[in-house]
Amino acid sequence: MVELDDLDTAILREMQVDARRTNRDVAAAVGVPPTTALDRTRALRERGVIRGAILDVDLAAIGRPVQALVAVRIRPPSRRVIEAFRTWVAALPETLGVFVTSGGDDFLVHVAVPDNDHLYAFVIDRLTERPEVADVRTSVVYEHLRNPVVAPPTRASARRTGRGRSR
Repeated sequence: MVELDDLDTAILREMQVDARRTNRDVAAAVGVPPTTALDRTRALRERGVIRGAILDVDLAAIGRPVQALVAVRIRPPSRRVIEAFRTWVAALPETLGVFVTSGGDDFLVHVAVPDNDHLYAFVIDRLTERPEVADVRTSVVYEHLRNPVVAPPTRASARRTGRGRSR
């Protein structure tokens, strides 16, 4: 885990609110000179904390209002089979995200499609036609809420979990 101080955390918070903000705006929001904010932002990128900016698209506006989570179980559960399925399903145009999981399912696939007929076709005609797919369970997403700001754990919570440094 990368060590972040309060200024790094404040810069991350401000940039997650709107990644298009100017460096000058971020610096003013966190109370430092623009050169300091720029240096810290560059360091966060170099350390791999900031990996880029993502465009948030309204799925309904582009004709994909139906979302679902599809749980998939693969057989046989070998590395080769799992990696091949992961690569295949991640490249499908309906796929928004792929979670490789433990437990009863090997994958949770987050998809967005135009309607229920397309969802049915995706599950029945695409997924279940794959010989390694042993089982699928589909849950329609009624509402997808996301936390727009992800903060690192506080020092106090890190100490409670045994991950903080002793003083």
